[in-house]
Amino acid sequence: MAKKGNRVQVILECTEHKNSGQAGTSRYITTKNKKNTPERLELKKFNPILKKVTVHKEIK
Repeated sequence: MAKKGNRVQVILECTEHKNSGQAGTSRYITTKNKKNTPERLELKKFNPILKKVTVHKEIK
């Protein structure tokens, strides 16, 4: 049997877009190692609706 991994799939959502009130959302799916980074991820990613790089935070 394969051993259970520490990597989990997480969803990153744009914080600026959510507060702007515009339609749609900017979300990315990525993986992280739960053991090494137990806190929520926060990465700078490109938002195609706002057409600039913004901070995306992990949700759920």
